[in-house]
Amino acid sequence: MGKIYVVGLGPGNKENMTFKAYDTLKNSDVIIGYKTYIELVEELFPEKRLIKSFMKKEVVRCEETLKLAEEGNVVSLISSGDAGVYGMAGLMLEVAKDSDIEVEIIPGITSANASASLGGAPIVHDSVNISLSNLLTDWELIKKRIDLASQGDFVITLYNPKSNGRPGLINEAREIMLKHKKETTPVLIARNVGREGEAYTITDLKDMLNYQIDMFSTVIIGNSNSKVIKNKIITPRGYKINP
Repeated sequence: MGKIYVVGLGPGNKENMTFKAYDTLKNSDVIIGYKTYIELVEELFPEKRLIKSFMKKEVVRCEETLKLAEEGNVVSLISSGDAGVYGMAGLMLEVAKDSDIEVEIIPGITSANASASLGGAPIVHDSVNISLSNLLTDWELIKKRIDLASQGDFVITLYNPKSNGRPGLINEAREIMLKHKKETTPVLIARNVGREGEAYTITDLKDMLNYQIDMFSTVIIGNSNSKVIKNKIITPRGYKINP
């Protein structure tokens, strides 16, 4: 009988992939995933059977993964970051709920963690992740979550912050946050983390929209205590430092 692994790749480069994720892919018969993610691993595993899928085909992808496993293959279904954070883990478990095939989740470094480390330590205190994609979640609910997280003075990490199909949602998100956060609140914009073209910008809530933000970006907005030191954001936990 086959088996399914749902593997988090981390940002996409080998250096930020866990040993367990790498070994799982190496020992799999088939690797299946969204085409961009397959492109991240095809040079590492050129001998593997690689199956590329496309956006909005997530259910079909999981069904194909299950079928391959039921045929006796060890199959790795891959996601960037962590498969359990806006990834394929939950859907795969749902699709396989009536099957005898075992599904194991292999964690990976999240986009929030990788981006935060690039730009300092902005999420070292209480934080939340919010996706601005309204493909599967109603926009009014997303706005409510942004508003409540801002009221609670959480550090907020925005996933899927901007795309060609919804260029204005991040503008609305910023306006909501400005009701509860100061214009000077530090903001980290990280792009292509762990991949070619990796870069980050430190700005603030007032000026964040003046910088490039797209689907390859993660945006982290600090809390009322976040500060910038040597072009790195730090969100203090409250430790007393001797002068």
